[in-house]
Amino acid sequence: MSTKKSNYFDLVYQVVREIPPGRVCTYGTIAHYLGLKSGARMVGYAMNAAHTLPDVPAHRVVNRAGVLTGKHHFATPTRMQELLELEGIHVEKDQVQDFDKLFWDPEKELGL
Repeated sequence: MSTKKSNYFDLVYQVVREIPPGRVCTYGTIAHYLGLKSGARMVGYAMNAAHTLPDVPAHRVVNRAGVLTGKHHFATPTRMQELLELEGIHVEKDQVQDFDKLFWDPEKELGL
């Protein structure tokens, strides 16, 4: 793995580690916060590689509509939902309910 890719993933992981339990963030919001030109897709690549890292709560990152698009990268197809529900987040048909209330924006919470 190149140093550049590793550093990019590390930046993403730093932000994801800040998402509090019971809250969710989106791939695009993380990319925007970091000023990453490669955007949401690259954050998704970082999240796909994070599911084996116990200190990166990848389950808290969803798509812009609150859909659990990354669920297939967990040990089981239901694991992402299970982890969110353990934090009090209600999920129906692979979508976070009350997404607007649970959305965590690093720009507002962490500043730039």
